[in-house]
Parts: sequence; C-alpha cells; structure tokens
Amino acid sequence: MILEMKVPSPGESITEVEIAEWLVQDGDYVEKDQAIAEVDSDKATLELPAEASGTITLKAEEGDAVEVGQIVCLIDTSAEAPAPSTYEGGDEGGTSKEEKAELMKDMDKASNQNKTAVADKAPNPDQSTKASGIASPAAKKILAEKGIEASSVSGTGKDGRVTKEDAVNAVPSMGTPGGGNRGTSRSKMSMLRRKVAERLVEAKNTTAMLTTFNEVNMTPIFELRKQYKEEFKSKHGVSLGFMSFFTLACVRALKLYPAVNSMIDGKEMLSYDFVDVSIAVSGPKGLMVPVIRNAENLSFRGVESEVKRLALRARDGKITVDEMTGGTFTISNGGVFGSMLSTPIINPPQSGILGMHNIIERPIAVNGNVEIHPMMYLALSYDHRIIDGKESVGFLVAVKEALENPEELLMDGNIKKALEL
Repeated sequence: MILEMKVPSPGESITEVEIAEWLVQDGDYVEKDQAIAEVDSDKATLELPAEASGTITLKAEEGDAVEVGQIVCLIDTSAEAPAPSTYEGGDEGGTSKEEKAELMKDMDKASNQNKTAVADKAPNPDQSTKASGIASPAAKKILAEKGIEASSVSGTGKDGRVTKEDAVNAVPSMGTPGGGNRGTSRSKMSMLRRKVAERLVEAKNTTAMLTTFNEVNMTPIFELRKQYKEEFKSKHGVSLGFMSFFTLACVRALKLYPAVNSMIDGKEMLSYDFVDVSIAVSGPKGLMVPVIRNAENLSFRGVESEVKRLALRARDGKITVDEMTGGTFTISNGGVFGSMLSTPIINPPQSGILGMHNIIERPIAVNGNVEIHPMMYLALSYDHRIIDGKESVGFLVAVKEALENPEELLMDGNIKKALEL
C-alpha cells in the first residue's frame, strides 16, 4: 500500500510551509513517528513525523514552498524493514576472527616501524643549538608588549638569538592590503527568518515607537536568591531565576497602567483584563517568542516552571505555533548575551516591550554614601500612539519599585508563602 503524506496544518491562518531540511533520503526505510523533515512556517520550525513505517519516496525538494494539504512524500507500507547487518566473524562475505587478529598484528607492526623511523630522523636534543627566533628573557618581554612574535624577528645574537636591542628595534608588521581571504557565501533565509525580518520592519514603519530607560538595584533580589534558591530548587525542581521577579513585576505594573497592556485594532484601542507575557528566547532557527498565558495567576514557581518548559521546547525545536500565538506584552532578556543597553523593538500588534540587560557592579549614591551594587539598565519601548509619556515612565518606575522592594510589593511581606516553601 502506498501512503500519501500531506503537509498538516501547523496552526490557524498558516496556508503554506517551506521544506527546511529532509532528515531522510529518497528510498530510506522509515519507522512510524520518525522525524523525516523540518518544515518552516512564518511562525515556527516544526518536525514532520512519518505517518507509517515503510520505504519513503520524496516528492519535494529542500527550500520548496508547499501548501498545507500538498503531498510531500510517499511511503510504501508493504516494504519490509531491512535486516540488521552482522559481521561477528565466520559469516560469508565477512571477516573471520582469525583474519581480524592477523590484521591487528600487521597494523601494530607497521605502527612500530613508523615510530622507529620518526625517532631515527628526529634530532638529538643534546646536539641542538640556539636557533633563530629564540629570544632572551628581556627581549621576550619587550616583544610581548609590542605584540610581535619572536619567530618573526631576525636575531643578531649568537646562533640567531634575538637580543634586547633586536626587540627594541623591531617594528610590528602592518600586513598586506588585499592579501587575505576575501571569500563570500550566500544562503537562503528560512521562512521563519524572513517573517521575523518583515515583522521588525513593520514594527518600525507602522508604530510611533519610543524608548524610555531606567536602572534597578538588584541587591534585594540577589539576597533573596542567595538565601532561598537551594531550598526553592530542591522543593520545586526549578531554579529561582530573574524571570519570575521581572514577570510578576510587569504584571503588577500592567495593572497600574493598563494602556501598556493594550493594542490598536483599526480605529479602536483593545485592552485586556489578563496578562499573556511573551518571552523572547533564542532557538536553533533564530528568535522565538513563546507566551506565558495568564501570568497574573501564576506564582514564582508557576512562572519559573513555565519559562523552563517553553525554553526547552524552543531549544529542541518542539515549540508549536499555538504556544507562540498571542501575547499582550513582551519581555526580552538581552543581558544573557552581555548587552549593556538596547532599544528593543515592539512585537506587533503589542504596544510595549521591556528589555532586560546585563547586571554589572557599579558605584551608586546611597544615603549620601558611595556604595557598590549590582545594577541593571531597563528599557521600555512603547507605541506612543496609545501610550503617553506619563504612562510609559510610570510603568517603568513601577517595575523598578517592585524589583527593589520585592518582599513587600511582590510577596505581600511573606517570602516563604510566596515561594511556597
């Protein structure tokens, strides 16, 4: 029986996908549910599993755009699985154990002969002399400061030894213009990457995007995590990270400033009484933005568990379109890549995105004294068409206040209860 495999619908509103990579070759025998291809939609990269076991015939090439419902391969379900190969010795056409042993002896003999030949050709260390490029300790220090390799300097000392004077007179090579490798390469962008590019341009061209900045003293969160992270992980099986603090701080701020949790729909402003937080994560095919649903109902444990689940699914290429659809506000953590400060781009049709950055110890004034604290810059990009400066600044200040006083503003004064310890 010949089974026609068609492209399944990866999600609502998606009409076509692109064959990113075939994971099998034409004529291979595949098992039921084995991943046979990776397909790109404009929202995610998904694996295509075999619907039955049998011999496969490919009907589309890598890079082809295929419509949902189109046949991409045939599977001959009447084909039998190939028998496993066995070469334990004594089998016809194989190698016997005696032949293998003899072959190993010959290889060892050849190896020993090669070692002897190399040893005969190697110079006797006792007969070697100081060669050109060997620098005296003083010369070596000067050359290191200049960034010059000793082997590139012609020594005037005995047997070509590089002297201190040679090092002082040495001039770093400026290189030869145009003398290096000038190759280029060209590769097709995936459908997902192209869609991300289109959305970023759309966000820049269709929103009145502005960015406001602030900074937060992370000392209170550092102290909380230091005291409770081991107990938290032991009980809940997930780490007490920064995302739970930031997510819950944003939930609180969005309740205080609901315009930031809104978006434009035609001539109307659509506001939400729930908070679906999109979290920007890096996946194998590029940036992905899975959604934490109803974050306003989650505890610290709930947020951390959901962040871990979504991040693992994105990393393993198992994230679904539904898990990345929607979202009313986005949090992007560029700090994990070392970013000090950035202006994050709005994730349309949302109206706001919070950018987190790396944490660096810096001197700040505290009650008239200079103290060193772990500080993080925050950036809120927002659509000025529906969010005014007062609301954007107020929102960011509310996030800062919650992060600098988490026990009172995020935990209702009861740390153990908030962390479910």
